[in-house]
Amino acid sequence: MNEVQKPKKPLIFYYGIVLLVLLLFNFLAMPWLAQRQVQYVDYGTFLEMAENQDLGQVEVQQQENQILFTNKDNTAIYKTGMMPDPDLTQRLNDSGAKFSAEIIEQADPLLSILLTWVLPIVIFVAIGQWMYKRMMKNAGGPNAMMFGKSNAKVYVQSSEGINFSDVAGEDEAKENLWEIVDYLHNPNKYKEIGASMPKGILLVGPPGTGKTMLAKAVAGEANVPFFSMSGSEFVEMFVGMGASKVRDLFKQAKEKAPCIVFIDEIDAIGKKRDGQIGGNDEREQTLNQLLTEMDGFEENTGVIILAATNRPESLDPALTRPGRFDRRVPVELPDLKGREEILKVHAKKIRLDDSIDFGKIARMASGASGAELANIINEAALRAVRDGRRLVTQSDLEESIEVVIAGYQKKNAILTDAEKKIVAYHEVGHALVAAKQTNSAPVQKITIVPRTSGALGYTMQVDEGNHYLMSQEELENKIATLTGGRAAEELIFHSASTGASNDIEQATKLARAMVTQYGMSKDFDMVALETVNNQYLGGDASLACSADTQTEIDKQVVALVKKQHEKASKILEENRQKLDQIAQYLYEKETITGEEFMQILNQE
Repeated sequence: MNEVQKPKKPLIFYYGIVLLVLLLFNFLAMPWLAQRQVQYVDYGTFLEMAENQDLGQVEVQQQENQILFTNKDNTAIYKTGMMPDPDLTQRLNDSGAKFSAEIIEQADPLLSILLTWVLPIVIFVAIGQWMYKRMMKNAGGPNAMMFGKSNAKVYVQSSEGINFSDVAGEDEAKENLWEIVDYLHNPNKYKEIGASMPKGILLVGPPGTGKTMLAKAVAGEANVPFFSMSGSEFVEMFVGMGASKVRDLFKQAKEKAPCIVFIDEIDAIGKKRDGQIGGNDEREQTLNQLLTEMDGFEENTGVIILAATNRPESLDPALTRPGRFDRRVPVELPDLKGREEILKVHAKKIRLDDSIDFGKIARMASGASGAELANIINEAALRAVRDGRRLVTQSDLEESIEVVIAGYQKKNAILTDAEKKIVAYHEVGHALVAAKQTNSAPVQKITIVPRTSGALGYTMQVDEGNHYLMSQEELENKIATLTGGRAAEELIFHSASTGASNDIEQATKLARAMVTQYGMSKDFDMVALETVNNQYLGGDASLACSADTQTEIDKQVVALVKKQHEKASKILEENRQKLDQIAQYLYEKETITGEEFMQILNQE
């Protein structure tokens, strides 16, 4: 386990310590050192030195009731208390002493210089050296204070390195990247035929699909140095520092060639240059330097650039043109087979029961990314530990999927009988409408146990295999299934509740996409009325039509959802007896499986 490090203190904290030390030295140490040079004598000694004309300077301090004086050579300072002496002035005149208005309480000039100038500088330098060593220790090396230097992390193949065998579910991406590994191993094979490797390869895909892991696997398979740096690390407060870091990074890469340079989240510096006044000059200079460095590579230098992003549409065209990032490798969400392979890879780290069915878990986790699948495995292991078991079971994995989808069970949320009955009919309404339609995914589970995501219950449907295309009928059936919960509430309770808010949102979004994106409207035919932005980050859509067309779109969306709502209501009316029977069973059990649901539904 890594030791928990204490948080680093800001630089101003150390400067404050230095300033405090100097102030204490000037206000406390200096007067004390000066006082150490004054010799205290009695009044008789003062009179004797006056009679012997051995006085140099004399200062009578009436308020302090004391006399400061020096010897004739001004090499020593003396202090004595005052006594009633009316002849003091005449006595001093006769002694030849000099009266001075200045305070004569000062040390030897050389000693004064040492104490006033040399000693504070020595203290300041010593504290500065201590601060520098401490900061270097925390920062991890002497380059931490060198502006414009690259702070890229360098990984070299080790016994714990990542290989392609550790990356599952991305066979097409691995096939594209294996060519890079082969080139780094056997460059002459490509030189003989006149082929050259792409200078840059762009990994594109949603978050959590394993883009960074794929890049590390390439370096692991090739057994070459791997420079890793995030795009945001190039951007500095001072203009020019990012460009300097780019130069230094590629200088190091060329020295260690063959090697791989990986820039994660390259969209932080690679966004399109719009030329607007007041733009980010630092980011644009960094991008320009990156473009120059990629163009400056000589043929077959052995330096391969990998970059990852989930916003490819925002990258500058000069960065993605042939000759820079020549190849784009999509790293998409895994399919059914890929999900099963990913689950098996992550399951190697935990102790499993022999009855685990990874195929069923993969079907239940439809649409999950590699990171989410790894989280599902980890949540299952944590659940087994909480229950005091030493092996992870099938039920642990199925429950962990629900945790990732809907959150943990809310143990302190207690529904009233009326609310529990409404939720039961609502969820059975979804399941019953789905079961009575063709081309609908089978029901896997129905529950009315509240979850931390805010859901009071949910119905899980699981497709049997991969589903890449959806017909218009399937989409309409899905909308009808989404409206089934509200239809059941209206049929049984003749009222509506707030429980259908998420269903309404999903049904409306799906109906709008059918009209504006999928060309499933007879009036608009195959016209794209909406454009999708950031397809890997939620897919926000923006309308590209006139206000009159938007009004017509709204009418068609409402008509489509309303039609499917009526269809769902009709299905439930025709199966009212089964609706009551299954809802009562769910009310008592709180959670039922798809098999139990279908068994009751098929009973005569």
